[in-house]
Amino acid sequence: MEEQIRYILKALGEDPDREGLTKTPHRVAQALAFLTQGYQQDPAKVINDALFTEDYEEMIVQRDIDFYSLCEHHLLPFFGKAHVAYIPHHKIVGISKLARLVDVYARRLQVQERLTNQIANTIMEKLDPLGVAVVIEAEHLCMRMRGVEKQNSMILTSTLLGAFRTRQETRQEFMTLIRQKN
Repeated sequence: MEEQIRYILKALGEDPDREGLTKTPHRVAQALAFLTQGYQQDPAKVINDALFTEDYEEMIVQRDIDFYSLCEHHLLPFFGKAHVAYIPHHKIVGISKLARLVDVYARRLQVQERLTNQIANTIMEKLDPLGVAVVIEAEHLCMRMRGVEKQNSMILTSTLLGAFRTRQETRQEFMTLIRQKN
C-alpha cells in the first residue's frame, strides 16, 4: 500500500522523497488500516459473546453513539451519531455491544444507508427482538469539501424493523427519546 501512496503523491505533483512526505506513505497506510479495521471483525461475534436471557420486553435505547467512517465513493470521512433501540424478546445484549456493532460496520468503506441497515439487521438476526430501530445522523466531508460544498447539511437515515415499523406509538416513543437533551 505504501508504494501505491507514493505513486499517488507523484500523480498529485509532489515529491514523495521531500522531507515532509518521506514518512507519509507509511502513515497513510497505517491510518487506512485503522479506519477500515471493521473488515477484520465479525459482527456476529460482537453480539454472540454478550447475549443474556432476561424476561424484559421494554424498549432499550442507546443514543448518541459517536462514529467515524469513510465514504466509499470518495474515501472522505463522514461522521456523526447513531441511535440504536430494540425491544427484547427473552434476549438482551451487553450495552457496550451496541456501540461496538456500530464501530464494526462504520470502520469499513460505507454509505450511510447501508451502515444503518447493517446495524439494524444484525441486531434483528442475532437477538430476535420484537423490534429494532436505528437512526444515524451524519456530516459528510464529500458534501462539505467538494462538489456542492454545503457546509451545514446533515444526512439522516433510519431503519425500523418489527414493532418500530408496525406500531406508530413505538416509533414515536423512540423518536422522542433520541431527541431529548440531557
